[in-house]
Amino acid sequence: MTLAINERRARRISGVLQRVSVPKLEHVSAGLFAQFQALIYKETGIWLGTHKSALLAGRLSRRLRLLGLPSMAEYYRLVTQADQQQERATMIDCITTNETHFFREPQHFALLSQRIFPRWQKEAAAGDRPKRIRIWSAGCSTGEEPYSLAMMLSKYFPAEAQWDIQILGTDISNRVLEKCAAATYPVDKASEIPKDFLSAFMLKGVAEQDGLMLVSPQVRKLVRFARLNLHANSYPIPTDYDLIFCRNVLIYFDQLSKQKVISGLVNHLAGDGLLFVGHSENLYGITSDLKRSMPAVYARN
Repeated sequence: MTLAINERRARRISGVLQRVSVPKLEHVSAGLFAQFQALIYKETGIWLGTHKSALLAGRLSRRLRLLGLPSMAEYYRLVTQADQQQERATMIDCITTNETHFFREPQHFALLSQRIFPRWQKEAAAGDRPKRIRIWSAGCSTGEEPYSLAMMLSKYFPAEAQWDIQILGTDISNRVLEKCAAATYPVDKASEIPKDFLSAFMLKGVAEQDGLMLVSPQVRKLVRFARLNLHANSYPIPTDYDLIFCRNVLIYFDQLSKQKVISGLVNHLAGDGLLFVGHSENLYGITSDLKRSMPAVYARN
């Protein structure tokens, strides 16, 4: 008797769960996907190919459950309302891919240590440049890139030598910016960091922080983070960066969006500044304002 009652109760509970659960979202209609595609492009300049339909549904399914919405169509109606700017930002958080590493694309860091930083040191010693360095990491994801740069700058331009250093990291995702601010990473990532930098600038977690490592205060104080949409018409930041890193970001944009983004970056590059892009990216046919200086490195024309 008890078993039969429990079985009936289980069937009732199962029926209730089925009625309130979100329907399968893997099959978004072509028309609805096109609407999301256009909205995301308008907001960010990112163009989702038609093969990304399942990815879109998968990334947004948890959001629908949290909001208690029954369908992707209902979610689209929500995010297109004029007063739902924050939800649109959350949607972008959900669909953007954020993958990065410490000292990613080591050729660029070798270039800094072997050519650019020694030249700046000599120029400053000769009085030909101020002891001031400004760097922008655009599309910084979870912060590994700006912190890698800060480690190098701490070595080559120490605070006791009176260097004024500021690094800005920006991203469109509030979610990853929170991780940037926490400056805490899995200890598995230690293998990405040169040993001398690891011992000098990373703190190993203990007790409840076991398995984690924290960027040292010395490095963190050089970096600030802010939300910035590279597809915006203007950027509310300074316009004289010595180095701008926008690596492995342009691959998410179509040609028109790339032109818009590069134009914005150039406007914030110092006269003798350098723009770094990913080694799989190039600016051929995008702008005449820059010339290739080295592989994946561009200077003003």
